[in-house]
Amino acid sequence: MNNSIDRPVTQTTRAVTDSLADVLERVLDKGIVIAGDIKIQLADIDLINIKIRLLVTSVDKAREIGLDWWEQDSFLSSRAKKLELEEKNKKLNTRIANLEKKLLKKPKP
Repeated sequence: MNNSIDRPVTQTTRAVTDSLADVLERVLDKGIVIAGDIKIQLADIDLINIKIRLLVTSVDKAREIGLDWWEQDSFLSSRAKKLELEEKNKKLNTRIANLEKKLLKKPKP
């Protein structure tokens, strides 16, 4: 008796899992946008206005539509961190070279 009860539950669970996997695959392939606005007013004066936009998609699809902010964020990407450090180093070297030139041009007392 226990066996007959378990079988339909297992098939239902498998069907739900399969359909959930299908939905997730479609969402990641196509992408989905969720948008919402929160506005708090007092006597027709906006106190807070928050606009929320959420894009759920795969990394490949995001790159395809031109979204790759995580690759330029030095907190998230070691390559971006290296580029940021190289840029800072370049600016510091330029400042040092300019200061050295100024020191060399000053007449000695």
